[in-house]
Amino acid sequence: MKMLKSLTVIAAEAAKNAAAAATAIALAAILTATMTSCKTGSDNEQYNRYANPFVGAADNGHCNPGATVPFGNIQVGPQTGNFSWAYTSGYQNRDRSIIGFSHNRLSGTGCHDLGDVFIMPFTGNAEKDDYSSPFSKDNETAEPGYYSVKLDAYDVTVQMSATEHAAIHSYTFDGNEAPHILLDFQSAMVSGQNQFHTHVLAAEQNFENDRTISGWCRTYVWLDRTYYYVIEFDKPFTNATELARRDPREKAPRYVLDFDLKKGETLKVKVSVSSKSIEGARRNIAQEIPGWNLDAIRKAAATEWGRYLSLIEIEGTEEQKDVFYTSMYHLFIHPNNIADNGEDPYYSTFSFWDTYRAAHPLYTILTPEKVDWFVQSALGHYDQQGFLPIWALWGGDNFCMIGNHCVPVIVDAYLKGHRNFDVEKAYEAVKRSLTVDHINSDWTVLDKYGYLPYDVIDVESVSRTLEYAYDDYCAAQFAKALGKMDDYEFFLKRSENYRNVFDPQTGFMRPKDSKGRWASPFSPYALAQAGNMGGQYTEGNAWQYTWHVQQNFEGLAELYGGHEQLAAKLDSLFTVPSEVEGMGDVSDVSGLIGQYAQGNEPSHHVVYFFTLADRQDRTAELIHEIFATQYKDDVDGLCGNDDCGQMSAWYIFSALGFYPVNPCGGEYVLGAPQLPKATINLANGNKFTVEAENYGPQNIYVKEMYLNGQPITGKTIHHEDIMAGGTLKFVMSATR
Repeated sequence: MKMLKSLTVIAAEAAKNAAAAATAIALAAILTATMTSCKTGSDNEQYNRYANPFVGAADNGHCNPGATVPFGNIQVGPQTGNFSWAYTSGYQNRDRSIIGFSHNRLSGTGCHDLGDVFIMPFTGNAEKDDYSSPFSKDNETAEPGYYSVKLDAYDVTVQMSATEHAAIHSYTFDGNEAPHILLDFQSAMVSGQNQFHTHVLAAEQNFENDRTISGWCRTYVWLDRTYYYVIEFDKPFTNATELARRDPREKAPRYVLDFDLKKGETLKVKVSVSSKSIEGARRNIAQEIPGWNLDAIRKAAATEWGRYLSLIEIEGTEEQKDVFYTSMYHLFIHPNNIADNGEDPYYSTFSFWDTYRAAHPLYTILTPEKVDWFVQSALGHYDQQGFLPIWALWGGDNFCMIGNHCVPVIVDAYLKGHRNFDVEKAYEAVKRSLTVDHINSDWTVLDKYGYLPYDVIDVESVSRTLEYAYDDYCAAQFAKALGKMDDYEFFLKRSENYRNVFDPQTGFMRPKDSKGRWASPFSPYALAQAGNMGGQYTEGNAWQYTWHVQQNFEGLAELYGGHEQLAAKLDSLFTVPSEVEGMGDVSDVSGLIGQYAQGNEPSHHVVYFFTLADRQDRTAELIHEIFATQYKDDVDGLCGNDDCGQMSAWYIFSALGFYPVNPCGGEYVLGAPQLPKATINLANGNKFTVEAENYGPQNIYVKEMYLNGQPITGKTIHHEDIMAGGTLKFVMSATR
């Protein structure tokens, strides 16, 4: 290990900050007074008590109970582990030891990254083999925008809260041993293959004075990215010691900072992580956390969360409110604004393969003011990389998953009237992304065969064919709306490619080779991420992917011979055995009811196909069963990865009684509400209320439906109906 700056130099540098610190404290006092007087915020905060950040923090929910604000770039929270799929968010509720705290993470995803600026307060010997500490669940607390825990090994009470771009920590040292802070810049949220310290490509640190450290770090985990940071302490550190590197391949250091504190004294830390610059991180702290008042920041975060959670007011049991508002909480964690304070928003963490299905349509209802920024951010990505993002993170693309489902998000926004973006550029981006080959695209092969042959495209050929067809449908609608009729015809024709992988003999979407021969042997249960037979489906099998025709239900029904025949085949999806023939990693396919997988996104629209097939009664039965078995107010309350809010968005829509089977254009298929009453407080000042007359645990069927007093004879309502305000009434019954 080696000592850094002399303490005399550090102390001299610290004196320069005295005036700035005094100003910051004064600003914090003003901020506190302002927020305390905000009655509206206080009224809305009643909804926060129902949101439980621990839900989904067990098994494969992959959620973290740390502190964040809606759409914020900071998610500061605990890490209880690393190096495996279970720790993509860094936390498992079953653990009873904390290894440290980091400042950003992915909520509910299936891959690793982030976990930047790793900090651990501790006491005693400066050098240890293990800096972790056990903790008791009785001493761990989480609420929207706030997290706290007691580290039993060190007798340190930890509190933290967040703003959009910065975090504040409080460490109260109640033990008798000397206090320290571990800063580990080599740490990140990484998979097992990266545990050997090869993920950091370069790093630089600057000890500006005895209270401030800044720097940058370039990492490659899910993608190559660079982050910048500023760390500020409210008390000077007396020594800064660099620890010996654990592996010669490490590119970033670990430091132990010593502090001269009395027993019971509190040390506070402010941290900002920026995607652009050190100065941006510094500005984030100065503008968002001007003083050291953690309670003020906690209050501001609670007020902001209350504002978002109160966008829907529901009636129901306490458990229903707990699950519903926790779902709302999860919905608003991502996407994240990675622009610095004072700049136009730039959103990333777009898990489009998941979120195009329900989360983004829900944003168009609840937060329409964000939608244009989402589109502008996607077009900014297009400017930089030449294609729309597939899975956007930290302003880059990890190219994870299949299709380009940024396309339906953009087209849906346009069709719903959003215009605060360059429409012609948006269309250009859509067309280029769906016609020019690039990573995770196969347009040349697709146009040659009308499908992806499994002997040419050796993995996910069926799933890719189906999902490409949906994106083509969306592009066709965009072209038609803009009067580009040649493009409309081209994309509309390609949107019918799902027909080319439908095997009428088995009734499944089935792999086909370049000679037009069906793959054999064939099992609709074969399930995998990659490899041979099962690998022709993405996180699924033929049972699950056969229904991936969101754009043309009637066309799919035609392949089966009509609604009745389709409904019969579909019903078997829920009644066949839940066993799967696993080939490879199948951990994402969960929440099985028969072969239906509520825990994975390709199944999410499927129960609503019964409504379209004239069997709304079956839709009602299955939604009731899914609510009863797959969602609950507990740490394992999610049956699969939350996937940036998509699992939660399904729950919210389904609780309200409708769902975007085709999530492009604003048509919502009617289901069966799971609450007695809900009111959406729309941004335009209108209110849309859903009422379930005769609601009760036995009355699961829909007998009649009314929109603003007029009987509904169809199977859908439209986005315009919702945004205009009014009342959707379901009359519930115990019989079909």
